[in-house]
Amino acid sequence: MRVLIVGGTGFIGYHSAREFLRRGFEVTVLAIPPMPKNDLFPDDVKVILSDINRLNDEFLKELLCGCYAVVFAAGADDRTLPRSPAYEFYYKANVKSSERLFRLARDAGVKRGVLISSYFAHYDRIWPEMKLSFHHPYIRSRIEQESVSLESSLPDLELVILELPYVFGSMPGRPPLWKHLINYIRLPIPLFYTKGGTNCVSVKNVAEAVVGAVEYGRGGERYLIGDENITWHELLGRLCFLIGRNKRVVELPTTLVRFMMRAVYIFFKLRGRESGLDPVEMVRLHTMNTFFDPGPSKRILKHGSGGLNEALSDTVMACMIEE
Repeated sequence: MRVLIVGGTGFIGYHSAREFLRRGFEVTVLAIPPMPKNDLFPDDVKVILSDINRLNDEFLKELLCGCYAVVFAAGADDRTLPRSPAYEFYYKANVKSSERLFRLARDAGVKRGVLISSYFAHYDRIWPEMKLSFHHPYIRSRIEQESVSLESSLPDLELVILELPYVFGSMPGRPPLWKHLINYIRLPIPLFYTKGGTNCVSVKNVAEAVVGAVEYGRGGERYLIGDENITWHELLGRLCFLIGRNKRVVELPTTLVRFMMRAVYIFFKLRGRESGLDPVEMVRLHTMNTFFDPGPSKRILKHGSGGLNEALSDTVMACMIEE
């Protein structure tokens, strides 16, 4: 069976491609140039380097014809700092592009689809009082992306949505997303951080979940993909150990963090920029324990668990090599 991975040279896309290959799929990758590394994939992987938004419908439909599944692992994440208003940028990158892809995939006869989304969408649903999609353009784009993608895939394409937390690991040719945090830990100063915690997962388990979504997922369902619930203090402690630094984590008062983030907000405003996650409003969510039970998704999609320490080690090593 053939699968098209949009964003296949990115972190999630690359590892998903490798897992598809391991299970006997034929893989085609569509990604924005340049390649992070020349020999990133085996020779039997077809790689098309182009922006999906610059390709016409006829080319995309021809590319999709004969595919059993399509994975959208592209778009823009919350690290991007676009010009204000930010939602226009996120709408084009996340909502418009995925809606078009799954609509064309449906028309081309593709049977299965996977949308890589964020666990922020889950918390917007279960904590409506926090108005996350109202305050944060990035989260709003994820909510609308899920909605329009599901609608455009009907009735013939079974679309599965995976909502991911923080993912660790490494890949050839690209620095880990956590490089700034690793550099901060290596500084000869105490670690100042907030209270709260999150769920973390290795990229290996995420890749297994992506393939599991194609093989076992139910169309129209959203699956929370994760592994280990961990506080920020525990996470920093593990990273310190891997780096070889014995450092104390000093918990900052939430009121002070909010004051600092207000200064960041003003700085962005003066530059004509707007973050996908409002710095001030994000303090409340970041200082909570955004924990969840990953068990149901593991059982249905049959992806693995564990390996977080190895993924953290890979992350740290890749950050060191990048220097």
